[in-house]
Amino acid sequence: MFKLKIILLIIGTLSLVLGVKFIYDARPIVKKYFSFGDKNEATLGLKILGFVLIIIGAIIMYFNF
Repeated sequence: MFKLKIILLIIGTLSLVLGVKFIYDARPIVKKYFSFGDKNEATLGLKILGFVLIIIGAIIMYFNF
């Protein structure tokens, strides 16, 4: 049971960190990895993905404790 709590804590923390990274660095990530025309839509999509990851990580960490 204790190992499961640690694993869920690590997954939740990684999800939160990746979500924050996607939100704050969306434009540089899009410029570096994607090369299609409309960068604003890709940036918006990456920010939405980051927001969803933050929500998932927060739920995992909330119910873990």
